Amino acid sequence: MKLDTVTLEVIRNALPAVANEMAADLQRTSYNMMIYEVRDYCTALLGLQGELISQNVGGVSHFVADLGVLVTDGLNRYGRDGFKPGDVIITNHQAVAGQHLNNVVIYMPYFYKGELLMFLMVRAHWIDVGGTSTGFGAGATVADPWLEGLQLDQLKIYEEGKLNDTLYRVIKDNIRFPESSLGDMKSQMAACRLAARRLDELFDKYGRETLLAAIDHIFDETEQKCRNVVSQLPDGVYEASASIDDDGVLKGEEVPIHVKVTVKGGAMTIDLSGCSPERKAGINSRTYAGARVAYKALTGPLDPVNEGSFRALKVIIPEGNIMMARFPAPMAGWSGIVPTVVDAIVMALGKAMPDRVPAGHHALLGGAVVFFGTHPETKRRFVVQSIEGGGWGGRPFEDGESGTVSVCQGDVRNGSIEGIELKCPVVVQSRALRIDSCGAGKFRGGLGIDMQVKNLVEGKWNFEMPRRSKRPPWGIEGGTPGEPGGYLLKRPGEKSFTMMGGFHIPVVIGSEAIVRTGGGGGWGDPFDRPAEVVANDVAEGLISAAAARKLYGVAVRGDMSLDEKATQKLRTRVGSAKKKPAAGKAGARTPGARKAKRRSR
Repeated sequence: MKLDTVTLEVIRNALPAVANEMAADLQRTSYNMMIYEVRDYCTALLGLQGELISQNVGGVSHFVADLGVLVTDGLNRYGRDGFKPGDVIITNHQAVAGQHLNNVVIYMPYFYKGELLMFLMVRAHWIDVGGTSTGFGAGATVADPWLEGLQLDQLKIYEEGKLNDTLYRVIKDNIRFPESSLGDMKSQMAACRLAARRLDELFDKYGRETLLAAIDHIFDETEQKCRNVVSQLPDGVYEASASIDDDGVLKGEEVPIHVKVTVKGGAMTIDLSGCSPERKAGINSRTYAGARVAYKALTGPLDPVNEGSFRALKVIIPEGNIMMARFPAPMAGWSGIVPTVVDAIVMALGKAMPDRVPAGHHALLGGAVVFFGTHPETKRRFVVQSIEGGGWGGRPFEDGESGTVSVCQGDVRNGSIEGIELKCPVVVQSRALRIDSCGAGKFRGGLGIDMQVKNLVEGKWNFEMPRRSKRPPWGIEGGTPGEPGGYLLKRPGEKSFTMMGGFHIPVVIGSEAIVRTGGGGGWGDPFDRPAEVVANDVAEGLISAAAARKLYGVAVRGDMSLDEKATQKLRTRVGSAKKKPAAGKAGARTPGARKAKRRSR
């Protein structure tokens, strides 16, 4: 069907606008801070084959890969004729889209003049779904999904507009915060109903054939744009490896990540077969998110996302891989490893696009602030929830961003101090950039954050498990790694903080926790960074005078001014040392040279 340019452009912008309005409605009417403040959700329109028509701008990035599979699973379950106007489906089951059970999906079929044309969907983080799910769940320590919480597998909470009262009561009776979670469910439903009204307006105005033809055309154009970007890269096979410290169960055993990216004629294949097999810990997932987020970031990071965004991408993940775990593998901490997979894919393409690839970012989902207990005045349970961002890697042309959530999290942000203290009996003693957490470089990495919280009542802390101290956020082209994050706790009477990890850790009144996020790696030789810029970083409290001297060869006086003469001496001395041969006995060779000599014999 021939489309005029103006109509096509109006529809191209109208479809994301519908998803954006869904998001605004959800945020305005939701009950828990993870939705209305942190914005841990996405809203979307999907076709009958599970194809993504549009998603809200800023929606959680690692949700984008696992919406279509829910539609196809629902159609397999009920059949196309099994959906009726007024149906509302609730699901969070890990066998289909393996995530933690808190990420609950509400979706509705959309009918126009009696014909099923689309599905309207909202995935949002509920504060609790029973079991050990309070806050962000119990991560790696959960042995199976039944311990984590309620598993809801493509169930109709409303059927032809009538509430399934039995299912509603089962959910209500098995979660700790029914007013919040069921209030959020109603907000999700309201967002879907809003989308239906907006789609009615579009179909009434432009007609069925025009609108569906425009969607197909938009998919084709988006695919071609992505192919055009990839076609500029040299054909070849690119590989990279990374890891996280351990899975929280097998202490000290690194969890390996290996990626292989093949570029050929504008198409890309991302193979994650080399990643760890599924684990007994809850860091498993069942998702294409790692590959899709990386591909989207490389090909069209600022363009609206739709099914065409991924047509030229092939993803290989075998069953039983940590990224394609088989139910009932535990998945409570599913998202902890995904950003590091994205980072490894980007690193693999460093040789293909050196002018664009940054150093490693903190590559965990930020610092999860989760404390829960009972409010002494209202006698009601409460949960403090926030996500603190970390540092991103330096880039070939500028410093990395500080205090920013991972590449997988869209526009997720931290909870406001005022909102936290107003609603929960805690005091946020500080939230500050962490000095010297950034990797050094010509363009330094971004800084992580220290958030210190004191609890005014007895309660329990959740501390995320994954860490990257063994393989911290890497530097590029001579840059140094960023500092890893962690969690620290100090109980009353203790003189210092102790590094902690684990979930449901009981604490008495007056305990203090520090949620610490990692910094980004540096890009380029630190000695290529202008001395006056380094001195300014010291004056701003981003790096210490000692780090400036040691890592950058820059001397700063007590008044924070640049000592040019001392700096020149430092940089000359270090530069001369770099030119000298490696220290050792006369005639000594590097290990590589010795191996080469042995081979020549």
